[in-house]
Amino acid sequence: MSLHVVAGAGSTGSRTALLLAESGERVRLVSRRGLGPDHPAIERVVGDTTDADRLTELTEGAATLINTTWPPYDRWPAEFPPLAASVLAAAERTGANYVSLGNTYGYGLVDGPMTEDLPMRPIAVKGAVRARIWLDALAAHEAGRVRVTEVRAASFLGRDAGSVFNFLVTPRVRAGEDVTFPGDPDVPKSWSYVDDVARTLATVARDERSWGRAWHVPSAILSLREVVAGLAKAVDVAEPRVIPMTRTELAWAGAGDPVTAELIEMLYSLDHPDILDSALTRRTFGLTPTPFETVLADTARYGTA
Repeated sequence: MSLHVVAGAGSTGSRTALLLAESGERVRLVSRRGLGPDHPAIERVVGDTTDADRLTELTEGAATLINTTWPPYDRWPAEFPPLAASVLAAAERTGANYVSLGNTYGYGLVDGPMTEDLPMRPIAVKGAVRARIWLDALAAHEAGRVRVTEVRAASFLGRDAGSVFNFLVTPRVRAGEDVTFPGDPDVPKSWSYVDDVARTLATVARDERSWGRAWHVPSAILSLREVVAGLAKAVDVAEPRVIPMTRTELAWAGAGDPVTAELIEMLYSLDHPDILDSALTRRTFGLTPTPFETVLADTARYGTA
């Protein structure tokens, strides 16, 4: 039985902690308010990932440090680099293996499926932030200071996923209203279920094959319109219209909402196919995505008690 420190008690952090605990591991779940699932093998403690000294103290004796914490979307450039540096420092100081939760932004605009061996070529500020975080961690790994890996997910789905889809789409579908969403609703996109993200994190954290590279979460591939249609069927309402937002409309919406404003620079990823190739993860670890009907049924519960 090993000790694993999971930073962040949001949807992915809590589910990762629970998966580890249910498999017989000890877990220390760190969050600013000491939240998380109730399980005898989970120790919920108060801590801040930006406080390297406190995180080091909490990570002493741990086999792995798994970071699932991200700053608010509109504050990534200022707050993400020091947060990531703090977590990396705690891993280096304690000798814990470091598992980071990432996404696809660092790849930039890719013509074809995204594989883990692609270079970091961001074309947006948030992509540059994600790329820098990974390259710094990888440099530490290659220098022998720490062992690192990164799990990369696509757009999140799930009842407690803090995703753009849940913010803008799920409540409207449930209410039987038309959906407005930026980008092309008919291009294929990858969708990562929070349970599958957690399962990938928990798996790579305990496998010797994981270190020194990234892994993609096994994810479904559908267009936004297909996801909306499936979600409408899951909640038994008529399929709503999907109305694409133009760049101008998105800019106007962002004038009153700083998070929505951040989508403007990411519009390229919503207008073009955004496909996460997870064949390597599936082949190496035997992981597969949850059936999409199950994902949609869970997502439909977003915002409900």
